[in-house]
Formats: sequence, structure tokens, C-alpha cells
Amino acid sequence: MNNQQNQEDKSRSFHSLLRHVTFRQLQIFSTVIRMKSFTKAADELFLAQPTISLQMKKLGEAIGLPLFQSSGKETRPTDAGQDLYAACRELFRTFENLETQLADRKGIRRGKLRLGVVTTAKYIAPELLAAFGQQFPGIEFGMKVSNRDEIIQRIQNGEDDLYVMGQVPDNEVDVEAIPFALNPLTVMVPRGHPLTRQKKPVPLHAVAEAPFLIREPGSGTRHAYLRLFEEQGLRPRIIMELSSNEAIKHAVASSLGISILSIHSLALEGTSGPIEVLETEQFPILRKWFLVYPRNRQLSLTAQKFLDFSVSQEQFITNRLVQLWPELARYL
Repeated sequence: MNNQQNQEDKSRSFHSLLRHVTFRQLQIFSTVIRMKSFTKAADELFLAQPTISLQMKKLGEAIGLPLFQSSGKETRPTDAGQDLYAACRELFRTFENLETQLADRKGIRRGKLRLGVVTTAKYIAPELLAAFGQQFPGIEFGMKVSNRDEIIQRIQNGEDDLYVMGQVPDNEVDVEAIPFALNPLTVMVPRGHPLTRQKKPVPLHAVAEAPFLIREPGSGTRHAYLRLFEEQGLRPRIIMELSSNEAIKHAVASSLGISILSIHSLALEGTSGPIEVLETEQFPILRKWFLVYPRNRQLSLTAQKFLDFSVSQEQFITNRLVQLWPELARYL
């Protein structure tokens, strides 16, 4: 009898939610959580803030528990809000899959893909998206570029479909990681730098002694080369910490110092411009790019198509890198 009563109570609660909660309210709620602000959510959805507040008040009343809590200037979910946000993501993902399936039945390739991309990968991800979009012109894309620590936070929150990373999270979150492209790290110096006149390969200690430009904490690239220096008992002479690869490239080109970056970062200007790749001991560091997603997550149809497409492009991407820096062929 108790079992039957519990089932009846659950059924009544479910039907109550169906009657009082709208899909639009869930969309607004998810946007508030993602933007961490009622005001920013209103701007993104082109709604007045009082409308956002009213709909969230109605949603909270329907759920019967507080959904938001203030944390400084940010709006964050309560425990009940986190539960609802997780359910919203699954619901939206189900509808996106349904949209893709129905479009395929009509002979129309449609869908949505959200990528979370570590900063260095911003040089390769747009090219992949563009090539994928040529095959599937109905796909809508969204791309968020952040450092590694922020991308891990996005994985934990389930904010995107796939993530492009150069270093797979170990302990922070349980993920599937599929390698799809080469990501070589090299020492880069301003053209004509004194180190370019030394006998090749330049010893690593000479690189460590030169004025060095470093990425901010949380960068996967920074972690990779600092680990190499540590393994060799060296410490680079850091003179400046910068928050982006573009800032580092400009600083290197201006002769402020030298640094270590992915070859992908020279995709636009090439290796014959103001920045020169220095042949150095222990380099290049042959890392890989990975497509990452939570292990317990079922990929949407669009995300699975993009993953398969990206893996199929590995040799093409490698060939492009060798064209950019022919010396790379010696290390493959």
C-alpha cells in the first residue's frame, strides 16, 4: 500500500509540474544560471528584467523550493536549482536530438553544437567548425574560449557538448578523451634573436636563462613546459606573465622575451614573419589535441558527427603543420 501511495504521490507531483512549469521558464532559468545574472540573461534573451524576475518567481513557486542564491555580484543555483539545471540540460539535449532526427528524415541536415575550447585551440577549432559546416550547412555553432581551469569548470557544469583540450583532466572530472590532431609546442623567439646564432639544437639551459614570457596559471601549455624544465632541473627566468597567446606573440615579436607556444598559433602569419621557431633540445613537445566530454554523457547526434569528422581530419591537420614548419617532419 505504501509503495502504491508513493507512486501516486510522485505522479501527482509530476503532473503538477507539467501544469505549472513552461518550457520558456526552463529556458530563462538555464540562461540565468549560465550567465550567473538576471540582467545578463535578460540581455541575451531580449527580455525586460522584470519579466525574467516574474517568470523565475513563478518557477520557484511551482517547484516549491528556492532556486537561486546570491554569491557576491553573481546569481548561483541552490541545491534544488542545480538539480533543476541538470534536468534542463538533459531535456534540451533530448529536444535537440529530436530536431536533428526529424531534420534528417526530411533530408535536411540540422542541429546545434556547443564547443568549449582551451585558449590555444582557438587556432584549430574554427577551421574544423568551418570544414564541418561545409558538409552540414544547417548546423549552428557556439564556441567558448577559456583557459584550462575554466574549461574544466564548464565540463563539471555540463555547459557544452564537446571540449577541445591539450591536456586531459586527470582527477578533476571523469571524462572520455579522443585524440584527433597533433599539437607541437616549440620555443619561439623574435627573428634575429642571439639564440638563433648558437649551435643547433640550442641547449635547454640557454632557453631557461633568457628573458621568458609565460602564460597565466591554469594554462595547459604552461603546465607542460614548466614540467619539462623541472624534470631537467631548470627554472626559466620569467619576466612577464600574460593572459593569452596573442599577447605573448606580440611581446615576442617586440623583443620583450622568448616563450613556448603551439605551432598552431602561427597559422596566420607563418614561420617567416617576425617570430622564429628555435631548434632546441627537448623540443618540440609533441602533444595531442583531444575532444573531451563527461564519461556518463551520451553525445548528441550532432556532437557525435563532429567528433567523427574531427578524427578523420588528423592526417590533413598534420600535413598542414608540416607545410607551416617543415622541420616538424623530422620528429614524426
